Amino acid sequence: MDNATVLVVDDTPENIDILVGILGGEYKVKVAIDGPKALALAAKSAPDIILLDVMMPGMNGYEVCKRLKQDPLTSHIPIIFVTALADVSDETQGFELGAVDYITKPVSAPVVKARVKTHLALYDQKRLLEEEVKVRTKELEETRFEIIRRLGRAAEYKDNETGLHVIRMSHYARLLAKQAGLPDKYCELIYNAAPMHDIGKIGTPDSILKKPAKLDDAEWLEMQRHAEIGAEIIGEHKDPLLAMARRIALTHHEKWDGSGYPNGLSGTDIPIEGRIVAIADVFDALTSIRPYKKAWSVEDTMKLIEDEAGTQFDPELVEHFKQILDEAIKIRDTHHETE
Repeated sequence: MDNATVLVVDDTPENIDILVGILGGEYKVKVAIDGPKALALAAKSAPDIILLDVMMPGMNGYEVCKRLKQDPLTSHIPIIFVTALADVSDETQGFELGAVDYITKPVSAPVVKARVKTHLALYDQKRLLEEEVKVRTKELEETRFEIIRRLGRAAEYKDNETGLHVIRMSHYARLLAKQAGLPDKYCELIYNAAPMHDIGKIGTPDSILKKPAKLDDAEWLEMQRHAEIGAEIIGEHKDPLLAMARRIALTHHEKWDGSGYPNGLSGTDIPIEGRIVAIADVFDALTSIRPYKKAWSVEDTMKLIEDEAGTQFDPELVEHFKQILDEAIKIRDTHHETE
């Protein structure tokens, strides 16, 4: 690793001079004469490798190593102990603390150069591999999110000509979750899970979904089954995204007063993601053009949502939604339906 930084830690100036003389021609070398100074230097600007003396007054090398490995900012740095101790138990203790190698004193220049070069190369390979894993993991996550969004849109195409509903309501859900004070990670999770809310409509007959007249009792019961069908399609998973998508599919038609479906849940027994999506879903459905209706005005839609606070919707979330209304309108206008 060209121009790598080596931190040499030793309480004896002569030993530091020897190691600087050996490594100074190939690497940038920093020095510390005790443990606290070494920790401070490493925390300020992490070196690529550390050569650490064991026998130092006050804080010995083992304690320095332990603290470096406990700090997330320095735990990755390879540490080579440089010591006169040659007992197997001493080496074992060092390796257990996370050191990668030992060099015994008096040091040999070729050995020092070879060990430092080897561990820097290994460290560099490890970092490259970790970066590749991060990139690949991100690609897989993006692919998974896109599949979920596409499946959500597939369901919407059964009764919505463009499928833009799932895009808009997912944005609304994320905004509402954020306004409600939920963590950023949760907000991203609900944004990516919300498109699956009506996936169960895939199992609903077109004769019911596209019926222009009012559904009769039997048809309405069949329509309600889409919540349970959606949960069955998604299945039960440990994956947080799919687990949330299943809860949303199953509960976004439950009502605050317990009169919803499929299980008649009420209040906070309804998962908060179900309560959030219920508002996002209704706001978008009412303010959007559908083959069987014109779009409602935002004013009329908000009047209905406010009137239903405490009955259909979580009243606290309704108040939060009022605070993000301007942002929701911008999203609606950006992803609008065409006549």
